[in-house]
Amino acid sequence: MKIKFKITALFALLVTIILLVVSISVHYFTSLQRIEAFKKRLKGRANNDGQLFSYFGDSDSTRRILHHIDSASAFTLNRKSVVIFNYLDKPVYNYNANDIDSILPDKDILKQARLRKEVYYTVDKRDVLAFHYTDNRSRIVVVVAGYDVDGWLRMKDLRDILLTCLFMGIAIALVVGYAFSVQLVKPIKQIIYDVKHITSQNLTHHIQAGSTQDELNQLANTFNELLDRLQESFVIQRRFISNASHELSTPLTSISSQLDVTLQKERSTEEYKQVIQSVHEDVQQMQQLTKSLLEIAKTGSQGSIELNEVRIDEVLLKVTADVQKNSEEYKVILQFGDFPDDEKAFLVFGNSDLLYSSLRNIADNGCKFSYDHHVMVNLLFENDNVIVQFRNFGDTITEDETEHIFQPFYRSANASPIKGFGLGLALAQRIINLHKGIIKVQSTKESGTVFTIILPSLKAFAAKL
Repeated sequence: MKIKFKITALFALLVTIILLVVSISVHYFTSLQRIEAFKKRLKGRANNDGQLFSYFGDSDSTRRILHHIDSASAFTLNRKSVVIFNYLDKPVYNYNANDIDSILPDKDILKQARLRKEVYYTVDKRDVLAFHYTDNRSRIVVVVAGYDVDGWLRMKDLRDILLTCLFMGIAIALVVGYAFSVQLVKPIKQIIYDVKHITSQNLTHHIQAGSTQDELNQLANTFNELLDRLQESFVIQRRFISNASHELSTPLTSISSQLDVTLQKERSTEEYKQVIQSVHEDVQQMQQLTKSLLEIAKTGSQGSIELNEVRIDEVLLKVTADVQKNSEEYKVILQFGDFPDDEKAFLVFGNSDLLYSSLRNIADNGCKFSYDHHVMVNLLFENDNVIVQFRNFGDTITEDETEHIFQPFYRSANASPIKGFGLGLALAQRIINLHKGIIKVQSTKESGTVFTIILPSLKAFAAKL
C-alpha cells in the first residue's frame, strides 16, 4: 500500500474515532438530561398527588378526586400509572391509564425510597419514580410511572443527526485526508524522481530540498550531502587511479626503453651490468610503490585489522631506530613527557604494525625534507589523549598545500628533487583516522613544520564502553 493511502486511511480512522467519541458523549449526556427532566415531571406529579392525599385524607372521596385529576391529566403523561403506599407499605390508591399494567414495587424499593427520599428506575421502557412524601399528617410513598414520548423522540432525532454527521464526517475525512496525503507525499515523489535520475556520471545533480525546514527538507539535504561525499570519493578514486597508473607506467616505460635500446646491438658485459642495475632500481621503485598502494588498500577495511593494546613509546623507539638506519645523516631525537600513573593513560587501542607504519612515514619525511635531516619527536599525555609531535626545520608548507598534502600522490613543488611517491602522509592519515585519532600540521619559518598526532588513550576508550 502506498504511503498516501496509508495516510488517508489513518487520517480517516482518527477522524472517525473522534466523531464516534463525540457522538457517544453527546448521546450519553443528552440521555442523562432527558432522564433528569422527566424525573422532575414525575416528581412534580408525585408531589401533587401526595399533597392532595395528605390534605383530604385516606377516604373514598379522596381516591375519586385523585382519580379524576389523574384521568384529566393523563394526556400530559403517556402510559401513566400512580400508586400510593401508606406507612405500612399497603397500597391505598392506584391509577393506571387504559390498557396499562399497574406498577407494584417490592418492599426493598419502598424501603430505599423512605431512606433516600426518592428512587428512580425503569420498567418496560417506562420511567418510574418512588417518592417519599412526608408532612405533619402523612408519611406515604407515591410511585409514579410514565413513558417519555417527547424525550425518546428527541433522542431518536439526535441519533439520526449524529449518524448522518458521522458518515458525512468520514466521507469528508477521506477526501481531505487524500488531498492532504497527496500534498504531503509530493516532496517525497520529487526526491524519488531526482534520485532515480542520479548516476555516477551526474553526481553534481542535487535533490530539490525546498524552503520548508521539516524532516523532508533534512532528508533531501542528507541525500545531497551523501552525493557530495560520493562525488568527492569518485574524484579521489579517479585521481588515485590516474596517479597510480602514471607512477606505475613510468618505471615500466623506463625498463622497456632500456631493454629495447640494449637489444638493438651487442653490448659489453659492463654495459649489460649497467642496464641490469638500472632495471633493478626501477623494479625496486615499482615494488616500493606497490607496497605503499597495498598498505593504503589495507587501511580501507577496518574489519580485517586486529586491534590490541599498544604502547606508543615502544613503537616510537622502534621507529627511531629504523629511520636512522636509512641514512647516516638521519637523526631522530626522541623526548618523553611525564608518564601518567595510570597505565591505561599511555596505552592506545589499535594495531601496532599500522601505527608503526604511520609514525615511521612521518618521521622519515621529516628527516628527508629538513635542512639538517633531524627530527624532534615529543611524546605527551594530556586529557586522556596520547599526543605525538614531529618537528623539523625545512621548507615551510603553505596554507594552500596543507589542504592537499594528505592526498595520495600529491607532492609540492619543493619536494620534486627528492624521491618519493606522495603516499606516506596519505597512508599515515588513513591509519590515524582508523584509530579514531586526528593528525594536523603547522608550518612557520620560526617554529618549523610540526605534525601533531592525537590518539585517544585506552583509558578514554574504556570510559566510552
